[in-house]
Amino acid sequence: MDSPPLSRRIRSEISPSERLLNQVRQTISGLAGLCFLCVLGIQFLWSPRPGRTGWPEALLVLLTVLATLGALSRSLPVQKILFATIVTGLLGGLAHGLGATTAFPFGPFIYSEAIGPQYFQTLAWPLPLLWIIVILNSRGVAKLILRPWRKLRNYGYWLIGLTAMLVAVFDLALEPFATRGNHYWLWLPTKFPYTWYGAPLVNFLGWLLTTLLILAFTTPALTQKPARTRKNRTDYHPLIVWLLACLLFATSAAQNQLWVAVGLDVFSGIAIAILALRGACW
Repeated sequence: MDSPPLSRRIRSEISPSERLLNQVRQTISGLAGLCFLCVLGIQFLWSPRPGRTGWPEALLVLLTVLATLGALSRSLPVQKILFATIVTGLLGGLAHGLGATTAFPFGPFIYSEAIGPQYFQTLAWPLPLLWIIVILNSRGVAKLILRPWRKLRNYGYWLIGLTAMLVAVFDLALEPFATRGNHYWLWLPTKFPYTWYGAPLVNFLGWLLTTLLILAFTTPALTQKPARTRKNRTDYHPLIVWLLACLLFATSAAQNQLWVAVGLDVFSGIAIAILALRGACW
């Protein structure tokens, strides 16, 4: 007698409660993603004056976190996601709080009133959430790019290294948006001869090293063990977040006539999209 198809065996081995939980996760993720796109559109139409903030920016950050965690919940247990989220936000927030008081590891900078409330006058409230967004989605994009080589022995090290590089590239695109476009923080003069729209080059090294530190603690929780009853789905959500962020940064840079930043945003978005789609279709 022929055995039943693999898809039927997979469905039969999943309990009704697990199927219901998966449906709830997909619904929440879909709603969060839809709200994220709506608020992103409002953000484009809002066009705030330099130094002025409003609810679209805050809501955009919150919904991006929810959409990211919702998409991740389709492949990882909730407890692992919570652990990785808390550790990422905590370590990233501590790094920026330390940087605001000692200039290490990013260089000397100060926050402006435009960024909103601050914890103990040393940490702006969106920074821990920003680290969660950047780390988790950069790792997701790195997984897409490295998909053809996921069975290599050193795949985990390549994934960590590429994730750290993508985080540094994301910060390159973020700095003109945050400093020249919205004036969230201000970089103070340093002895370094070259800067990127005011940001010293050591800032990007600081993001790189902080990312490696965060991944050293969170990678075990974010690693999905292969299961026979679970279909290996390709998750394009991190790539979508990446491309929408590039579009937002490029639009802001164009409005402020920062053409070099516009070129970087467009080039990085196209290059990452090509590499990720090529890897995903392998």
